Amino acid sequence: MSKELIIALAGNPNCGKTSLFNELTGSKQHVGNWSGVTVEKKEGKLRFGDRSITVVDLPGTYSLGAYSEDEVVARNFIIKNKPDVVINVIDASNIERNLYLTMQLLETGAKVILALNMMDEAKNKKIEIDIKRLSKEFNVPVVATIATKGDGIKELINEAIKLGDAEKSSVYKVDYGKDIEKEIGILQNAISECAVTLDYPAEWTAVKLLENDEYIKKYIQEKEGLNSISDRAQKSEENLIAIIGYEPDTFIIDRRYEIVSEIIQKTVKKETVRIESTSDKIDKWITHKWFGIPIFAVIMFTMYQVSMTFGNGFLGGKVDEGFALLGEWAGNALTNAGTPELLKSFITDGLIGGLGSVLVFIPMIFTMYFVIAILEDSGYMARAAYVMDRFMSSIGLHGKTAISLIISGGCNVAGIMSTRTLDSRKDRMVAILINPFVSCSARLPVYALFAGAFFSGKKLGIFDQGGIVIFSLYALGIIVAILVGKFLSTNVFKGEESYFIMELPPYRIPTAKGLFIHMWEKSQHFIKKMSTVILGLVIIVWVLSNLPGGVEPGSKDSLIGIIGSFIAPIFEPAGFGTWQSSVALITGIGAKEAVVSTLGTVYGVGEENLTAIIQQAFTPLSALAFMVMSLLYCPCAATIGAIKRETNSSKWALAAVVYTCVIGWIAGVLVYQIGKLLGFS
Repeated sequence: MSKELIIALAGNPNCGKTSLFNELTGSKQHVGNWSGVTVEKKEGKLRFGDRSITVVDLPGTYSLGAYSEDEVVARNFIIKNKPDVVINVIDASNIERNLYLTMQLLETGAKVILALNMMDEAKNKKIEIDIKRLSKEFNVPVVATIATKGDGIKELINEAIKLGDAEKSSVYKVDYGKDIEKEIGILQNAISECAVTLDYPAEWTAVKLLENDEYIKKYIQEKEGLNSISDRAQKSEENLIAIIGYEPDTFIIDRRYEIVSEIIQKTVKKETVRIESTSDKIDKWITHKWFGIPIFAVIMFTMYQVSMTFGNGFLGGKVDEGFALLGEWAGNALTNAGTPELLKSFITDGLIGGLGSVLVFIPMIFTMYFVIAILEDSGYMARAAYVMDRFMSSIGLHGKTAISLIISGGCNVAGIMSTRTLDSRKDRMVAILINPFVSCSARLPVYALFAGAFFSGKKLGIFDQGGIVIFSLYALGIIVAILVGKFLSTNVFKGEESYFIMELPPYRIPTAKGLFIHMWEKSQHFIKKMSTVILGLVIIVWVLSNLPGGVEPGSKDSLIGIIGSFIAPIFEPAGFGTWQSSVALITGIGAKEAVVSTLGTVYGVGEENLTAIIQQAFTPLSALAFMVMSLLYCPCAATIGAIKRETNSSKWALAAVVYTCVIGWIAGVLVYQIGKLLGFS
């Protein structure tokens, strides 16, 4: 039986790598984290004939340097894990910029195939590529693909299998000139002569030392028995500076670009007349200095309107009806079976009532993520980050912070993880500490419950008030994050100014397959949390609601009622000083979705009846204050853990808990008290 083939996908951001990964693996994907780091790891499986193939989607990078965790993860997997084949995905419409990474991939000694992706876009730009000549220049297979249409995929897999099965592969050697090559040889020999086993090839390590790669330099310094190598590298650098007049790392980088330019001249023909593309025409408005942010706001507003009216109102209503029937059927079945009242209460009120009150919002979450997938796959999200960068930079925050805040709209943990792409400690710390203010999908069930109870169905002009309220909450979270970020950047973390560089991909028509894969990828985390964390919290809340024995379940005299009553006075100035709402906020620290399931459990009802009870226990004003509190107060347990891990400090994690709770409480009180002064109820 043929061995399993392991293929790694490497490429620049926005080169179509994700589309190729989705085309190869479909729904057979697994998303986790790389061992020891929080960079996302995506793997997928496919069968091709009798071959089983594992595809690993490496983080998108412009190089294999050591400037970010993404770059280190990508190159370590290639060099240490030694995949059978590395498919270097290249944007054919922007080939020259992409080939720098190709040069570095070839230097690792990996078996490389070039996938010239987006050939249709290259054709539209009047770019002609001599594929045979390009293959000859790099001495590697080159396959033309259009991942979104499935073109060239079979040929690409065939080439990968052929190359993976080959005992030896052709080698491409970069010639850096006699002076650099002499010092590379000296360092390589010195490394080889040391009786130490390295994780990296000797020649590659020598080049990286001359490139002044901080990660490799630290690795050599900490590796026992290699002290002399650091001294030798320092001497080589001094020798080269004396010969060429400047640092060798600059020379090495320039030489790679020079070779790429030479190859491009031999293999690529472009129209000399600049033709304004459709993407350029759209970007005149989308990324406009004055119109960009308002357009972004309108798009986000529309997304929440669609999510609230269609996802929550229509689809959510159908799910709610289903749970109501399920609860009624389960109650009757358990009664007819003579089930003890306590067990019947646990199943109908605890499990069906508690979990059902959260599951009813799954359609809304799926709807929102489907719209987000459209924005991502079409190329708009990159524009959103670009547009926000102008504003972020104007208040002293790094532009990439905007990307982490946008990602946090799905999950705060993912947003915090994405800060790994920021180079300076100052920028990373600020971005990490403000991410919890951004409204994640876990808070959506809370908004949907309260906005649905008091605002949904009511119109402000042609717009649904529920959608307006949810959009306003998301906007408030971003505003608070930016204000706190400005404070931290100015008063707590001070450092050098950094710059934001991002490539804007061309607009594309998303594929149905890609949209549904992206929607499921993001939504499945909510489903998994439902089956673990929230289920556990529902059970705990139900147990505390029924203890001590003899009290009325879910009453003020139960353990959960006693705990809530002790805390409730804190929230009276914000208008929701009931023990039920206090308990819900406590369990919300475990998982934000648990706020709704807790309310369902302590009130002992499903979502439909919970809405009616909420309308009695709250007013529109206190409901709004409660939503603001839910938005801004303490991050969930997973986010607290991510802050601790990324800052490497329990103190910063604790500080995040404290200042978010204080800000959340103050904001909730202000909303309620100012609202009362203005005559609202």
